[in-house]
Amino acid sequence: MGEQMQIGEVAERTGLSLRTIRYYEEVGLVVPSARSQGGFRLYTDPDVDRLELIKRMKPLGFQLEEMRDLLAILDPAPGSPEIEDPAARLAEFGETAERACVELRAKLAIAEEFAALLRSHNNPTEETSR
Repeated sequence: MGEQMQIGEVAERTGLSLRTIRYYEEVGLVVPSARSQGGFRLYTDPDVDRLELIKRMKPLGFQLEEMRDLLAILDPAPGSPEIEDPAARLAEFGETAERACVELRAKLAIAEEFAALLRSHNNPTEETSR
């Protein structure tokens, strides 16, 4: 089964809070592989990989139901929902991710322009020395 980790180590490895990991378990996105005799959640590397995948979906605006469907396609676990036409659904998710990339690039360009404007006002000689 590989190395088993408690939730604190998983949180450290993923950058997710304990609360977030517990919430993802509560809503069925990730399930610890085992429990210790004392009842502590125990996770394995595949569980951590699943959490990393969830972590990538969140900032792209995927909703919980969409995350469940995408996980059922990319990383099926026992009890995963049956996805009708997984290839088509995966294509939809790909389009959503691509749109998010375009939007994020546009926001980044605006932020970079704004930061450059602020730098030029903070250091007026910088612009004239170029």
